[in-house]
Amino acid sequence: MLNKKSIEDIDVKGKRVLVRCDFNVPLDDQLNITDETRIDGALPTIKYLMENGAKVILCSHMGKPKGEPKPELSLAPVAKALSKKLGKDVIFAADNNVVGENAKKAVAEMKESDVVLLENTRYRAEETKNIPEFSQELASLADVFVNDAFGTAHRAHCSNVGVTDYIKTAVCGYLIQKEIEFLGNAVNNPVRPLVAVLGGSKVSSKISVINNLLEKVDTLIIGGGMAYTFMKALGREVGDSLLETDYISYAKEMMEKAEKKGVKLLIPVDTVVAKEFKNDAESKVVKGNIEEGWMGLDIGPETIKLFCDALKDAKTVVWNGPMGVFEMPNFAKGTNAIAKALADLDATTIIGGGDSVAAVNQAGLGDKMSHISTGGGASLEFLEGKDLPGIVALNDK
Repeated sequence: MLNKKSIEDIDVKGKRVLVRCDFNVPLDDQLNITDETRIDGALPTIKYLMENGAKVILCSHMGKPKGEPKPELSLAPVAKALSKKLGKDVIFAADNNVVGENAKKAVAEMKESDVVLLENTRYRAEETKNIPEFSQELASLADVFVNDAFGTAHRAHCSNVGVTDYIKTAVCGYLIQKEIEFLGNAVNNPVRPLVAVLGGSKVSSKISVINNLLEKVDTLIIGGGMAYTFMKALGREVGDSLLETDYISYAKEMMEKAEKKGVKLLIPVDTVVAKEFKNDAESKVVKGNIEEGWMGLDIGPETIKLFCDALKDAKTVVWNGPMGVFEMPNFAKGTNAIAKALADLDATTIIGGGDSVAAVNQAGLGDKMSHISTGGGASLEFLEGKDLPGIVALNDK
């Protein structure tokens, strides 16, 4: 899965190149883009193709229009933002059926280094079902396919997998190349010690991740809501904290597996508990059992020290999921402490999607991490050891 051709391995001059980007950006009520991170992420690949004389055709989904045109999910604002950033007019092909008269005409008239953006691929119901007709229509526009959307690499859709049945040259862009490099090496070929930090609310959503990581890591740290199921498995009371009773025996199994493998598995030794789920709720730190009427919302000071000490000698760290309810300032201390510990390390630090990315950026430490993954679900599946269809479909080196 990891040795894929990239844009630098092929000749793109004069070729029509279809690039699957991730332009799934947030918009406000006036349809202004409120966060351009994903657009900025796509620029290195687009610029490389322009500089090397390709005719660049961009496609992406946005939101969930469920297979019909929704004006509020049009990619028109993205074309505007791209034109500004590239210093060149990006032609927007406003076809509700994505590959329509506008797209065909715009592509037919392209010169080298021109850029065309197609409408939201999910305006077509076929897209998410990976139906060949739509894949063929997309493929008819291009000679080469480049996938640079890691966020959807775990889904087999027309615009990232189906098209590769009809376009034989299919390679990855810089974003996916970087994801493969960092996530792939971290899990399959890490500089040790390798420490994984898992948080977030549910054990159930991270079962396979825990299982796969126990085969690979030296230390596994578990915080966040999922920790209470592990505490319960150790016979501790967790009060009104988040608990998945169906997974208690699974948590026991994982602790036994860790012991057999010689992996250090750390769970919280103290907890910041509150009377209710709000920032200014009455709160205190407890060790051991949590009494009825109280719920755990963050890891306590001794746990912060325990976890940060375990990170000190790490050479590779993968972090997925916050340590507490970091959206509330009073319960963000644990998450912020982990972010700070990682920022200070002389190690490869990889933040895997979703809430952990938000937490790191909220702490203003994003630029101190080696790699911030652009795909929440995709990075989790990668850590589970699954093959991602959007990457498998690309040409091997």
